[in-house]
Amino acid sequence: MAYIGKVPTAVPLTGADIQDGTIQTADIADGAVTLAKTTDVGGANTPNFSANRISGAVTFSVNTATKLVFNNELYDSASAYDTSNGRFTVPSGQGGKYHFSATCLSFESSNNNITAYYIYFYKNGSNELFSAKSESASLGSYRKNVLTADLELSAGDYIELYVRVNTTGTAEIEVGHVYNRFSGFKIIE
Repeated sequence: MAYIGKVPTAVPLTGADIQDGTIQTADIADGAVTLAKTTDVGGANTPNFSANRISGAVTFSVNTATKLVFNNELYDSASAYDTSNGRFTVPSGQGGKYHFSATCLSFESSNNNITAYYIYFYKNGSNELFSAKSESASLGSYRKNVLTADLELSAGDYIELYVRVNTTGTAEIEVGHVYNRFSGFKIIE
């Protein structure tokens, strides 16, 4: 905010002028002080969540997109991630832009013929975005699958994570704190 002319006195802002991460500014004109809200400088990117899977083997059908359910919440500010079905649902009144990231370590554990690895974000039950890595890999070869996306969502929309390994063997996801993660947060606008 710019001031024209001489400001007669300094008007300090107090704790009452800073609320919920929003700073109030002082406007001085003709000796009157007016406080007005300005940009949110300290707000949190909420709702937000992060989950992983630390126990229980994860095997899945090969050559088929299969939903991953991360059953261990690391944090969840709005109770929007469901560990029973692996679904993040946008809470009521929280539509907007969201950032999601996912990573998992997948491998083929019974043959020697991997041809591709995939990771997907599904929105409301349909493929929204995926990443694929084609490669020839041998038995026990690991692949770190990583995907990030910014998505416009409305209240009630839901996001799920899927993976796929193309092979004729058995596909698995490594479990444990350092091997997998599914996270997201609302972007402050």
